[in-house]
Amino acid sequence: MPTMTAEPLPSWDLDEGDEIAPGLTALNLHAVVVAKVVRPHLVGDERVLRGLTGEWEMLGRLNHPVIMRGFDAALDGPRPHVVVEHLEGPRLSSLVRRYGTLPAEQLVPLGVQLASAVHYLTNEGIVHLDIKPSNTIMGAPPRMIDFSVALTAEEAKGVTGTVGTDAYMAPEQADPNRLGPIGPASDVWGLGVTLYRAAAGVLPYSKPGSEDAPPEVRWPQLVEPIMPLEADIPPAVKDAIMWSLAFDPADRPTPAELSDQLEPVLGAMPKPRLSKLKPRL
Repeated sequence: MPTMTAEPLPSWDLDEGDEIAPGLTALNLHAVVVAKVVRPHLVGDERVLRGLTGEWEMLGRLNHPVIMRGFDAALDGPRPHVVVEHLEGPRLSSLVRRYGTLPAEQLVPLGVQLASAVHYLTNEGIVHLDIKPSNTIMGAPPRMIDFSVALTAEEAKGVTGTVGTDAYMAPEQADPNRLGPIGPASDVWGLGVTLYRAAAGVLPYSKPGSEDAPPEVRWPQLVEPIMPLEADIPPAVKDAIMWSLAFDPADRPTPAELSDQLEPVLGAMPKPRLSKLKPRL
């Protein structure tokens, strides 16, 4: 039998700008991404370049729906950068600042999804070390971003200096020599403070002092008890958040335990109704 060769399918061979129909023109579609580029004065800074390299390596091994994806990187060129996905939605910090605290219908799903991401990181042997509202993009699902200070769990055990953002550091991150080692429980603390801030609009302790302030002023979480969580949310959710903020890392829940406490509340909730958000004046 003769060999049948498939003929190429016909094409319109449209170029960008060609008219398809009156008022309808052809466009070349491109994916929108974000390039994190090192600032010009820091291109030669080895510490900054190590952080960028570490973030790219972390993103390359992670695959979770609540964690930002990385696509490409150029780490040794004139403009070192990492290319990551573009995420639709505001940062949690911006949302709370503009509209106020989250209702339980938003807070509980957020907690379950972020706990899922922390559980995944723990199983992968990675600690984020900078979980906070400004590193949480409120999409569907929410996304955890910025792995610039993330470490493997083994690397974290050897940390002797502070790492993270002062207001969201676990006590052992602020004083690893005395309270360490740093580990997955540190991310549970960051998640707990993030949910507390989203529920109450404030930190669970005083605002941190300046970098040159004494330790007890710069990191009030080292000396101050956690303030009661004043928010209109189910008691089980309050308990879960407060549990996450136990001073001793061994007393905090694992991410799976945290999720186990939140999921029954989520399952009992009515489906949320769409409503318009009114910004603060």
